[in-house]
Amino acid sequence: MSVTAFIGDEISAAGYRLCGVDVHIADRVNALSLIKQACESASLVLVSSSTAQYLTTRERAVLMEKITPAVIVVPDVAGKQAVPDITTMIHKQLGMLE
Repeated sequence: MSVTAFIGDEISAAGYRLCGVDVHIADRVNALSLIKQACESASLVLVSSSTAQYLTTRERAVLMEKITPAVIVVPDVAGKQAVPDITTMIHKQLGMLE
């Protein structure tokens, strides 16, 4: 079992690969299947924000609610896509009110 997997664009993947992370290059067609495969074999799954846009809102929510493995959306190298704000989701999971 790998410790960390990254699913995203080629440029970001190069940096993660240098850090010893298992990387997978995603596109609109294979993004969800790559993320699901990574969830089966990694303890932590990092998804670039540019790849996360290929998923529906519901698919993103289901993946990010996972405890094991943790699925985290990280900024892409170009900074074109924003990283989702997870504060509301965490408050909901913990039963906290604002």
